[in-house]
Amino acid sequence: MFPGAVFQKEKQYSKGMNNSLHKQSAIPEWNLESLYPSLNSPVYEQACRDYSTCMDALDTLLAAVPEDNFADWLVQYQLQYNKTAALGESLSAYAYILYSTDTTNKQYLDNLSKMEAWDLRIIQQKQQLCKALAAHKDQLEPFYTKLAAFTPQAERYRFVLAQLLTRTEHQLSAQEENLAADLQRTGGNAWGRLQEQIISSLADKASGKTFNELRNDAYSADPQIRRQSYEAEISLLKENRIALAAALNNLKGETITLNKRRNWPQAIDRSLYASRMSSRSLQALLQAVRDSLPLWRQYLKTKAAVLKQHGATAQKTSSAGIAFYDLFAPLPDIQPAGKTTKDSLTNKIWQFDEARHYIIQEYASFSQEMGDFASRAFSSGWIDARIRPGKVGGAYCQDFPVQQESRILSNFTGTFSDIITLAHELGHAYHHFCIKDMDYALRSYPMTLAETASTFAETIVKQDAMRRSSGMDKARLLELDLQDVCQVLVDILCRFTFEQRVFDERKKGELTADDFCRFMLEAQEQTYGDGLNDVRHEYMWAVKSHYYSTSLDFYNFPYAFGQLFAAGLYARYQQEGSSFARTYTALLTDTGSMSCEDLCRKAGFDITTPDFWQSGIELYAKEAEELSQIVTA
Repeated sequence: MFPGAVFQKEKQYSKGMNNSLHKQSAIPEWNLESLYPSLNSPVYEQACRDYSTCMDALDTLLAAVPEDNFADWLVQYQLQYNKTAALGESLSAYAYILYSTDTTNKQYLDNLSKMEAWDLRIIQQKQQLCKALAAHKDQLEPFYTKLAAFTPQAERYRFVLAQLLTRTEHQLSAQEENLAADLQRTGGNAWGRLQEQIISSLADKASGKTFNELRNDAYSADPQIRRQSYEAEISLLKENRIALAAALNNLKGETITLNKRRNWPQAIDRSLYASRMSSRSLQALLQAVRDSLPLWRQYLKTKAAVLKQHGATAQKTSSAGIAFYDLFAPLPDIQPAGKTTKDSLTNKIWQFDEARHYIIQEYASFSQEMGDFASRAFSSGWIDARIRPGKVGGAYCQDFPVQQESRILSNFTGTFSDIITLAHELGHAYHHFCIKDMDYALRSYPMTLAETASTFAETIVKQDAMRRSSGMDKARLLELDLQDVCQVLVDILCRFTFEQRVFDERKKGELTADDFCRFMLEAQEQTYGDGLNDVRHEYMWAVKSHYYSTSLDFYNFPYAFGQLFAAGLYARYQQEGSSFARTYTALLTDTGSMSCEDLCRKAGFDITTPDFWQSGIELYAKEAEELSQIVTA
């Protein structure tokens, strides 16, 4: 009944990997026993039967929508929906997490297809419900009063129902919507899976490295490895450019066709609706990021100069900008700016158990509840961090509302950036924990707000690490933070610019790999500018799975939103101290039943002006200045 993603997967940027780290013996794979023991287990099979029965109950209700007593009917429907949708999300989440650790397993693929077929049924029910709401919207007021007898959260449904009524303005006929959803399984969704399967199965013949290993070599301290892996990556993508371009071209073509028929003037309009965010707020955010580009270009030039001065780059050029494959390069040791101490956080190989202890400690420094939650996640086997063939790259957190648990996928290699990734994904899990007691209809929050808790969590870890460091240790931490934020702001703006161009040009005709490469290079020039030298990455469109999602276009800007909103929240935490933890938990609880503007206004921020977003950028401007002082001393 209420908007929300079935697959709330998130692919973070590829984090560092050193091939020698594969031998770590204590890196865990997750324990799924408390969810469903296996696809063939009686528990899972019974859950599937229960889900089918629950959907039957919804169909029965939808087949007899009364003209009178609509409020009573809607209460019944809502209670049944909350039960059904929670079970459906848990089953769909389970299907995806199995597939994501073994993308070529036929049983997992078949089960994923079964879930998608069921999703089609849920979509059809949602369309029927929206039609009923539109026809009886003058009878909604009694619904809130009657629902209050079953839940103290009844008044919060006003916002969610208003969202659904807006949705009715962008629907085709029931028959057309059913056909579109059915065809999408073998259309847009299939093209998206093709991209995932191509990328996850690629390997370099010369080195034997998988594609994800090549990507992660961008974090290697060896400049030759970074360059060689970058060249191998580009070569593999070129070999598969026709299939990857066909996937993106056809998927975006399908999206444009459906958006036009559903009365969305632009793809961004649908994304703003899904993000519960106004165009004014988005334009304010983008303007603030554009205004900050000189800061980020200078940071990249500073890093390029340090790498060049100390022989830590394989690029021979007179350009002041940095090579694309050096964007994630670790800083070299610089004397006499500061010596690396034996307790360095950045210049060591972390064992997974060390990472666990450190994250729990830092979470607890914010609140004991948050620390206890992290401890439970680690001890209960919620995390799959071991790298292995067939597993997707990056990281994500998946919620299981029935079990009130989460599962986290990462690819742990022992670098400090892996610690940040774990802290980030556990932040998502904590968000789920804070909202778990809300009615299911009030648990679905947009991508913009989904990144708040994760970014806030990693900020706690990063800022504490910086406070406890000095010299080159601090420089590395500063650079790591700036590196991540540069990606979240500059690269996200690049992705946004690219995707906007793709939609504009796809309306005019078919697009090829050459077109996508040209658009990507133009977007990199508009954003990175002279912060990059002439070694760029024209095939980034083939790498990022976000472009291949049919459920949400412009998956990118919510990350920038979350980064700067979290920076604002962290500044408030610094002012208020430990008492802010209660405010923070309450804010996360509200994310499923408010617009971005209302939620931020409740937290004391006006996000419709560039000034708010600029206040978040100021934190990173200070970090960039401090980094420059250390590395040039």
